[in-house]
Amino acid sequence: MFEYLPPLNNHNLPYPDTIHPIVVHFVIAMVLFAVVCDLIGFLTKNSRLFEVSWWNMVFATVSIFIAIIFGQIEAGLAEPYAAAVGDLNLHTLIGWSLSGIIAALTGWRYIIRIRTPEKLPAAYLSLNGLLFAIVLFQVYLGDKLVWVYGLHSEPVVEATRGGLL
Repeated sequence: MFEYLPPLNNHNLPYPDTIHPIVVHFVIAMVLFAVVCDLIGFLTKNSRLFEVSWWNMVFATVSIFIAIIFGQIEAGLAEPYAAAVGDLNLHTLIGWSLSGIIAALTGWRYIIRIRTPEKLPAAYLSLNGLLFAIVLFQVYLGDKLVWVYGLHSEPVVEATRGGLL
């Protein structure tokens, strides 16, 4: 059965390069932009920004599941060494948690949009702030996995294949 799968390349992937970071950058941008739009809309009483925020959260909700699928595939192919395992596991746990948090906030936002489209409750804005912080921490972990641990980089893949890690 495995002979039908494509061979792994120098990045230890069956396709040219990692896809997870490409998709997840859309999620990061959409969520952070949605939070900023909500805050500016709240402070300026410009409810049109709430509509911008709403659509960003809708697309972020869909996109995060695509990012998780590719993240799980690429994490499984990464063959992380001992130093990277803890951060990779934490990054995975927070990623799955964020999918639920973003979906729940988008659902709540839908209810707010129907009932009072021209204003946002303070509790929602507070959770937006918490979401912003969690996303930034998740970005930190993802950057660490790539830039510190070098997962899916050619030198680390070669070292792993050669038994050096």
